[in-house]
Amino acid sequence: MSKPKFTREEALAFHIEPTPGKFEIAATVPMTTQRDLSLAYSPGVAVPCEEIAANPETAYDYTNKGNLVAVISNGTAVLGLGNLGALGSKPVMEGKAVLFKRFADVNSIDIELDTENPDKFIDAVKLMEPTFGGINLEDIKAPECFIIEQRLKEIMDIPVFHDDQHGTAVICAAGLLNALHISGKKIEDVKIVLNGAGAAGIACIELLKSMGAKHDNCIVCDTKGVIYQGRTEGMNQWKSAHAISTELRTLEEAMQGADVFLGVSVKGAVTQDMVSAMADSPVIFAMANPDPEITPEEAHEVRPDAIIATGRSDYPNQVNNVLGFPYLFRGALDVHARAINDEMKIACARALADLAREDVPDEVDIAYGRKLSFGRDYIIPTPFDPRLIHTIPPAVAKACMDTGAARRPIVDMDAYEQTLKSRMDPTASILRSINARARNSQARMIFAEGDDPRVLRAAVQYQRSGLGKAIVIGRDEDVKEKLEAAGLGDAARELEIMNAAKADRLSEYKAFLYKRLRRKGFDRHDVHRLAARDRHVFAALMLAHGHGDGLVTGATRKSAHVMELINHVFDADAASGTVGVTALLHKGRIVLIADTLVHEWPDEEDLANIAQRGAEVARHLGLEPRVAFVSFSTFGYPRSERAEKMHRAPQVLETRGVDFEFEGEMTVDVALNVTAQESYPFQRLTGPANVLVVPARHSASISVKLMQEMAGATVIGPILSGIDKPIQLCSTSATANDILNMAVLAACKIG
Repeated sequence: MSKPKFTREEALAFHIEPTPGKFEIAATVPMTTQRDLSLAYSPGVAVPCEEIAANPETAYDYTNKGNLVAVISNGTAVLGLGNLGALGSKPVMEGKAVLFKRFADVNSIDIELDTENPDKFIDAVKLMEPTFGGINLEDIKAPECFIIEQRLKEIMDIPVFHDDQHGTAVICAAGLLNALHISGKKIEDVKIVLNGAGAAGIACIELLKSMGAKHDNCIVCDTKGVIYQGRTEGMNQWKSAHAISTELRTLEEAMQGADVFLGVSVKGAVTQDMVSAMADSPVIFAMANPDPEITPEEAHEVRPDAIIATGRSDYPNQVNNVLGFPYLFRGALDVHARAINDEMKIACARALADLAREDVPDEVDIAYGRKLSFGRDYIIPTPFDPRLIHTIPPAVAKACMDTGAARRPIVDMDAYEQTLKSRMDPTASILRSINARARNSQARMIFAEGDDPRVLRAAVQYQRSGLGKAIVIGRDEDVKEKLEAAGLGDAARELEIMNAAKADRLSEYKAFLYKRLRRKGFDRHDVHRLAARDRHVFAALMLAHGHGDGLVTGATRKSAHVMELINHVFDADAASGTVGVTALLHKGRIVLIADTLVHEWPDEEDLANIAQRGAEVARHLGLEPRVAFVSFSTFGYPRSERAEKMHRAPQVLETRGVDFEFEGEMTVDVALNVTAQESYPFQRLTGPANVLVVPARHSASISVKLMQEMAGATVIGPILSGIDKPIQLCSTSATANDILNMAVLAACKIG
């Protein structure tokens, strides 16, 4: 399986499309009528203003303060890039803000301060205290970061957290707890060597000492060697706090007999000889980014008994800060914390360690393409574990309450956990699972329209994302020219470009096609023209003969015409049971609408077939299907001849004895709204429908396009169901990302 990669052009395009940057602000209240405006602003806004002035705590009730974090930097230590300045750091800070939202539903705004003066920085942040529920400091160089954070913690009454220090420390501590558990050692007994005495390194060793590691057992090294008592060169007060009395002077000497190595330094800082000299069952956390101090392969070559973690996602045991900061702040915000203290960080680390020891859900195994279980290669939970959101924040919140740092303690912790479970967007896990399944399948994907730049960008993304092999149908020179124009000229060597007219297997394809079409008015000349000149037909022939695993097409021609062409090769019409199912994703909900492509005016038998196909697609997407036959009437009222078939279709399903929930006929609000369903206590759905079967193709199309244009719903599909091979059609207005999504669905054989 190839590792994902991207070009500079792709990275820049990601940040500029569809709009510059990575997030926007959306209103949470109606803002349409004069009354709305009067309540949101003057004069209605005066009421909460007076309440907050009289009782400042109510700011958490009447404003967004209680779920708002500032990500603040001056850009003096941006990732591994150094001092890029405040403006140069903005893409990273925006990225941190969207991670807060994605993983813990914490609203976050990035703020870049154009100063390297710690006092000015401190003053600026302090003045923003009324706005935010917490402050996340980021990418500030040492030693200024120590000064800034310590002073802000002293003068501010909300949590201040420098993630480069403490985020790394918390995840490191969690992994180390489990690594020592596996190796049968105790933290108070082990000899720990730290290489890298910057922000993250100092925070790591301080947290481990607060968890029981002995001061004299911890040897800290920097570029000048061991930090020992009496050393003067390159010292500061933060390093001096960890100086010990020792004759050791170099990292190599320090590593002799060490139980644990923690690296937050540079690539290649550790040699195989150093690893060989460590104690039995050594623990090596080589966390330098992007390349570790020593690779797991190099370390295991000389010490097979080593337990190894890195900062890399392509190795087991990734020390990833996203496991910590979103959930630390989620727990802190939910109790209106005054600070994030050591006890809260330790609670986070222990909760992460405990979670790694539990059975791993199937969805996580699917996402990572392997069975995960607690052991040497799984000592830290994975970032996409859905249990993190309802496991870590309660532990943090409880520690905050126990230490008296909570303004508003949580009374019912079980209820709190339930609210956390419902906070996250369920569509995110579905889409992630689909992408993981596609990556595991490594499908050879045929992109039929190689003359379209959007299709070419999607093909390149498909291959470079490690999803599989991309096969592009088109003329070599034309494809290369369009790739060059799109800034992807180097991709021409990576993609497989197939020219239909010059294909080695053309005669084989034509013979197959002639056999299918000879009794439908097509002669050999017609068949040659179709196979050699029509990319849709040629791509379908490739797929039919197993020379590709999936097909994506439709970006350049109307779907009805493309379906007609595909029908020359596959049985893909209504009579053959083919159905088009479109997925709508909106505000954390996913609803499938069918049939959006094939059946013009289905009868009750067709509608029952469509329902069954829709239920299959739902299950492929990880949903338990609840099907509603929707109409303008609900259970016979108002009566109409045109609604009769929607009334009879559920009866057809009853006779078939299907294994999913269904009900109808009903209006859309009854299908999707639990409160509306309560008016019909006899109805059989146990929750909102997630598959809507509509009366006709035109009503399906209208519904989908209305949701897309008016509500801003994300549309995936129509997903073709009922064809022997995975074929997915895009719309002519599809973006490169839309086309890629359809390729992913085809790779997963959803349909």
